[in-house]
Amino acid sequence: MRLTIFSAIVLFLLFASLTCLAQQTDIPQFSTFEAFSYYATPSLNLAQRGIDADFGVNVRPWLTLGLDFSYGDGGSTLFPNKLAPAVQAQLAQLPLPPGFVAAVPFSAQDYTYEGGPQFNYRHFKKLTLFARPALGAIHVAFKGEPQACGQPQLGCQIILTQILNQLVGPSLSKSDTVMFYGFGGGVTWEATRNIGVRVATDYVHENFFSNLLDGGRNSYRLTVGTKFSFGKNIARNK
Repeated sequence: MRLTIFSAIVLFLLFASLTCLAQQTDIPQFSTFEAFSYYATPSLNLAQRGIDADFGVNVRPWLTLGLDFSYGDGGSTLFPNKLAPAVQAQLAQLPLPPGFVAAVPFSAQDYTYEGGPQFNYRHFKKLTLFARPALGAIHVAFKGEPQACGQPQLGCQIILTQILNQLVGPSLSKSDTVMFYGFGGGVTWEATRNIGVRVATDYVHENFFSNLLDGGRNSYRLTVGTKFSFGKNIARNK
């Protein structure tokens, strides 16, 4: 479903640009991008929705230097098989009721900070294709939600609270900041000199909560929003 939506958006941008195939000759020096962000970590069944914003400086028609920030909020359930072996061994020592699964509902907020180059292909007047490395830092804030326990056992919330105390302490929360790396790209429909519509995606690898989870994991982000451009025409200097 998500892939179908993304494909439809890309096709829309492509068809909107087919009538304007001349190379771009007017490229403003600066741009900003404000967007809806969908950030997913499939191995944790975690989907987060939020916002994304970036600022870019076009130093050459083919090269943009920029900074990017995004925020996402969502939730899922943490199952024992996603924990580090040492943590699983700790849980095995707890006196849990027969048949009880130590599945912990949680909420999570992500903040990403990214910077670096973006490489542009401007052969089409109304269409800019781009690719970029995805390098930056991610701050993850985890909060256990034992009250959301969906198991029928009596005292389920109390049991999950005890498990969270074992995993992250009495606050039932934990945060971590780590580096991530990967790659990304997308397409912008340059509707006018100053306004465009952009669709972008990034695929990254990170290793947050390395003392709790069972190793690194891959995530992806999809953003859809509006680009605003301004400043002098740098294409004259190419």
